[in-house]
Amino acid sequence: MFGLEALDLARIQFAFTISFHILFPAITIGLASYLAVLEGLWLKTRDDTYRDLYHFWSKIFAVNFGMGVVSGLVMAYQFGTNWSRFSDFAGAVTGPLLTYEVLTAFFLEAGFLGVMLFGWSRVGRGLHFFSTVMVAIGTLISTFWILSSNSWMQTPQGYEIVDGRVIPVDWLAVVFNPSFPYRLLHMSIAAFVATAFFVGSSAAWHLLRGRDTPAIRRMLSMAMWMALLVAPVQAVIGDFHGLNTLKHQPAKIAAIEGHWENVGNEPTPLILFGLPDMKAEKTRFAVEIPYLGSLILTHSLDKQVPALKEFPPEDRPNSTIVFWSFRVMVGLGLLMIFTGLCSLWLRRNDRLYQSRPFLHLVLWMGPSGLVAILAGWFTTEIGRQPWVVYGLMRTADASSGHSFTQMSITLVLFVVVYFALFGAGLSYMMRLVRKGPVAHEAEPTDGGPGQKRTPARPLSAANEGDEEMDHNDRSNKGN
Repeated sequence: MFGLEALDLARIQFAFTISFHILFPAITIGLASYLAVLEGLWLKTRDDTYRDLYHFWSKIFAVNFGMGVVSGLVMAYQFGTNWSRFSDFAGAVTGPLLTYEVLTAFFLEAGFLGVMLFGWSRVGRGLHFFSTVMVAIGTLISTFWILSSNSWMQTPQGYEIVDGRVIPVDWLAVVFNPSFPYRLLHMSIAAFVATAFFVGSSAAWHLLRGRDTPAIRRMLSMAMWMALLVAPVQAVIGDFHGLNTLKHQPAKIAAIEGHWENVGNEPTPLILFGLPDMKAEKTRFAVEIPYLGSLILTHSLDKQVPALKEFPPEDRPNSTIVFWSFRVMVGLGLLMIFTGLCSLWLRRNDRLYQSRPFLHLVLWMGPSGLVAILAGWFTTEIGRQPWVVYGLMRTADASSGHSFTQMSITLVLFVVVYFALFGAGLSYMMRLVRKGPVAHEAEPTDGGPGQKRTPARPLSAANEGDEEMDHNDRSNKGN
């Protein structure tokens, strides 16, 4: 069907599930740190606006965290069901790394998450803030181990191959492999940028509908400061990441650039746009800028960038896809920097909250960070092909060998279940966003078992909390 084989369906299924999953941890990482900042500012200033924002975003965090956990479980099972040969070959490395993630990060998050979501009026201010910080740190530790595992698959180090299996011989080299520092920083910053635009877009939506409150303004202001400061940093990290990829995965860079062959000793041009044709081995309708490819990728005007024709056809990534996924990521990144600069100019002219064209821009930029993350992951993973462990194991040798019919049925089931389950979750989360933060006025009454203030499930944090925060504030004032 459509020229696809069982291996293609296995890859599509993994790409589909990880594309859903990666969105939730990205927002979880950013929101966890944002909540820690909000609570810290509230403790320092006693400005109730920070408290209101904390509770508003903690409800959204709870829903997002739950969907991230559910979608993450599927990823672990797929290593055994669809990619068992990969697990047999490299499980001695990837298995412990993922186990370390569970033992250090997940247990840390799970241990303090309940206090963070339900303990506002039940524990002291210091302990609650400590719990929020621990959850934020847990998300970053989780990122550390996940990116270490993925980076090892991109640039494997510290191993020996014994009886057809990878055996780790130097765990420091395994964990801190050559591409790991760049990927860790790039993904962490991407999560913060994506969250900033998610928060900023929510504020812009309310301002465009005439809901101009201190909390809404604070949301927009904090989001735009984050975008202004962090988006340019992401561009610099991306440049270093590109240099590292050029050193360790030159075929990926050649595919990203749509660069097929070098001419004599001429510097490499930068192809802005075009249509890479894998069969014809050329990029059609190429719009080039002379010298710029060498300048960006080698930081010189005379060095050449490796070309795709320097690699055997079976070792070439699909340039048609990664050429455009990379440009989507970079284009959105430039728009993020532009949005941050616009916010600074409007702030200086005291029009940040009144400029409707700017608010519309921020609103439409809301999903830009998540789209850029997906585009970046497509570039990274498809650009690694045809290897599942770069230079060691091909993707075709890593699959479990299921039939086309089996993979077709499971792929259809995944699509149906994911859109139904996570569609409902996302719809509920956006409904919370549309409600917006509210000021706390009424003091709640204490409830017993079965009452509203005794949560029975994690997502009940999305429905309780306004009362708890206000109750705690009043109790603390009484003390």
